[in-house]
Amino acid sequence: MNSMKDAKRQYDETEIPKELSGRIQEEIKKADRKRNKILTFRRAARRTAAAAAAAAVVFTTALNTSTAFAETASQLPVIGAVARVLTFRSYETNEEDLKISVEIPSVEMISEDFEGLEQSVNEEIFRLCEQYAQEAKTRAEEYRKAFLDTGGTEEEWEAHNIEIRVWYEVKSQSEKYLSLAIMGTENWSTAYSETRYYNFDLENGRLLTLGDVLGENYKTTADEEIRRQMKEREANGAVYFDSFEGISEDTPFYLNESGNPVIVFESYEIAPGSEGQQEFEIAAQ
Repeated sequence: MNSMKDAKRQYDETEIPKELSGRIQEEIKKADRKRNKILTFRRAARRTAAAAAAAAVVFTTALNTSTAFAETASQLPVIGAVARVLTFRSYETNEEDLKISVEIPSVEMISEDFEGLEQSVNEEIFRLCEQYAQEAKTRAEEYRKAFLDTGGTEEEWEAHNIEIRVWYEVKSQSEKYLSLAIMGTENWSTAYSETRYYNFDLENGRLLTLGDVLGENYKTTADEEIRRQMKEREANGAVYFDSFEGISEDTPFYLNESGNPVIVFESYEIAPGSEGQQEFEIAAQ
């Protein structure tokens, strides 16, 4: 697991001309066109050299503003010869004492039967990462203005060291599944942190649900186990709200290395913020 995490973060960053357009929508269109060309190349290469599927392709493209962007295919082994995760784009920028760091992944399905899933998920992840970064930047700029308008100084603002980060983590992988987390955080506020999980069924080329891994009675199974674990933790000093009504089909989860779903509740969702994010591992059926 750790070696996979280390490997996927090996990417290069290329300086980009400052005069390029900064409009996100235009860059998304450019990236989509570029990505389609890259995927066409990769698929042709796989047909002529399937034995070399573990080799990574590194490519760069010029993107927006004065930010340094890079599109990178990290040198990762193929996951179960079915899928792999690449760093599709990464960039860092510093503006008005605001640091933004973004890493956007791309899931590549080796089987051409799963290309529809690959395209739809990657487009969603791309837009999710860019949207979070832009909205977080707007929040930080509004915070800066309010801080200065209420008597704060530029020197005091600089001391805040405001940072926005968007990145990803492969939670687990096997020949049967791939679990990926996309995360966004702002160091000046925990209220806006966000994590999105994608759990891939690599045998059938679709996204997994809790029902797939816990069975038809997944809600009852999960609710009973979560309440049991909550009571156990409360006995050790943890604090939870009394309003927990159970999970839904949309409750986020990821698969751990044992193949068990880990149900996740963000800070303040079922417990005070001081308790932080809450996770509950449920034995798969």
